[in-house]
Amino acid sequence: QVQLVESGGGLVQAGGSLRLSCAASGRTLSGYVMGWFRQAPGKDREFVATIFWTGTGTRYADSVKGRFTISRDNAKNTVYLQMNSLKPEDTAVYYCAAGTTWPVATQTDADYWGQGTQVTVSS
Repeated sequence: QVQLVESGGGLVQAGGSLRLSCAASGRTLSGYVMGWFRQAPGKDREFVATIFWTGTGTRYADSVKGRFTISRDNAKNTVYLQMNSLKPEDTAVYYCAAGTTWPVATQTDADYWGQGTQVTVSS
């Protein structure tokens, strides 16, 4: 079992930045492909970004490409999502997820989920 806990969400003005963290316990994260997803009110959960076991490969949703960066520190058992140039449409609950195959880009790819952290971007 892997327990995932997100942190770093909050309220930010449009154009600002936030860095989300996802800390894992129970097992080492180096054995998992990691992903970030988000869910806005009234919408389905959607893919944001995913990162290879070693961090050498990444993939992003078109809506965040060039603004968001996913990274990982396996020694700290933590995955990050750096979010720059935030827009009001980025407002959502952000979830990290862990899976055993590449990529973790759909909900069915993930075996474990965190509880989510709220990101609100004001205009």
